[in-house]
Amino acid sequence: MQNGQAKYQEKDFEQLVVENRTQAEEITSLRNELAYYKYELDKLKRMIFGSKSERFIPATDGQLALGLETDMVEQKPVETEQIAYTRQKTRKEAAVNHARAPIPAHLPREEYVINPEGDLGGAKKIGEEITEILEYNPGKLFVKKYIRNKYALPQDGGVLIGELPSLPIPKGNAGPGLLAHLAVNKFVDHLPFYRQAQQFKRDGIEIAQSTINGWFTATCNLLEPLYDKLCERIVKSSYLMADETPIPVLSEDKPGGTHRGYYWVYYDPVSKLVCFDYRQNRGREGPKGFLKDFSGYLQSDGYNAYADLGPPCKITHLACMAHARKFTEVLKEDKAGAEYALEQIGLLYKVETMATDQGLDYKSRAELRARLAYPILCAFEKWIVSYMPKVLPKGRMSQALTYTYSLFHRLSRYHLDGRYQIDNNLVENTIRPLALGRKNYLFCGNHDAAENAAIMYSLLGCCIASDVNPREWLTDVLTRIPYYNRDYSLDLAELLPHNWKAARKLQETPIEIQ
Repeated sequence: MQNGQAKYQEKDFEQLVVENRTQAEEITSLRNELAYYKYELDKLKRMIFGSKSERFIPATDGQLALGLETDMVEQKPVETEQIAYTRQKTRKEAAVNHARAPIPAHLPREEYVINPEGDLGGAKKIGEEITEILEYNPGKLFVKKYIRNKYALPQDGGVLIGELPSLPIPKGNAGPGLLAHLAVNKFVDHLPFYRQAQQFKRDGIEIAQSTINGWFTATCNLLEPLYDKLCERIVKSSYLMADETPIPVLSEDKPGGTHRGYYWVYYDPVSKLVCFDYRQNRGREGPKGFLKDFSGYLQSDGYNAYADLGPPCKITHLACMAHARKFTEVLKEDKAGAEYALEQIGLLYKVETMATDQGLDYKSRAELRARLAYPILCAFEKWIVSYMPKVLPKGRMSQALTYTYSLFHRLSRYHLDGRYQIDNNLVENTIRPLALGRKNYLFCGNHDAAENAAIMYSLLGCCIASDVNPREWLTDVLTRIPYYNRDYSLDLAELLPHNWKAARKLQETPIEIQ
């Protein structure tokens, strides 16, 4: 009887152990699930109500020390004292601080002479007070009238007539300055064509929006060979950044709705060239088709469409350190770990700031990174490996660590060459005009219109990257490109913004005669 009771108790105890283990696993699973839902809820709140900035400011006093010691060590408190004093500003300092910026001397002046009221008989002028006011008159349309004289040659020799200059739109009545104005207003200043038509109407000139759309299509057709030359030039680079962004497009396949197309954006940080490539989807065939002739280093985020774009060793991938700052989303869950990770990333960016402030060339920048950034990267990677077992498997911290570690070999490659950037911010900056324009014109009318917009965003984006006045550049190019498209001995690459700027500087440089 006692033996049976003992066996029953032993069996009951084993069952309780199994149940306890099962419940412990369920509790762990529920905790992980709860942590995941908290993460999703927190992310949703930030999207709706929170700040977009990911900047991390350490809670410690003072700036982060830039050194090779990257382990978490306890710092002894430093005794400090505050010294305050007051000093009265001199009149000269006060005048400088509140001085108004002078009006540029190159602007044209209209002079208005004002004499005092009253009898000036016998008065002698002893001086004058000059006040300059900056004014503005809205841009005015004007008409260029070409009068081509015709002459009859003697003895029935025929008729001669002055040759009409090549126009951007054959048999059209829009000049290059107007076409450049329309394009720059939309793709740089984000003003849709219908709003520009309203501005013209206020000045008493009615231009149908359909007419403006036709002019724009003709302009893009004229610029398409130059865009193709830009694409050829950019795939010959040895280092590119890449990113993608959506664009709504009206489609016959979705009456009353829009198709979600994508611009794949490529940026050459060395030559400062940018290219928008429109595709109807976000599939790998987009970058694979565009980069089929590219060989070198490609920097992107962790999107897997950029992987396996060609044979091994043809493309070497770099990752974006800014995307590794996912630890900002984990501060509430694991404050100590997230702060440490962000501090290490902050140290890496301080090395970049140091190189920029010193104006280092590519070789010196790489040497500085090898001396200061590489030890930080090594210690940071070791910390990630040692810290991963300490966090919840499905928590936010685990996701941030897994993302960073899975790309760490790409994240750390930037230190090998001074040309490479620590992040992908430069290509993302080129997308900002598109993001702003999207809020104004909402969508593209069709796939052809989206491709035309890609041409304009690419060429004008190169202007902005090379610090070229886009209106001045486009006006000049629209005047000259008809000749380039007819004469194949001329090199279209001369008209690309960075080459155009270099040629202008060469023309403006005075020649010293010895």
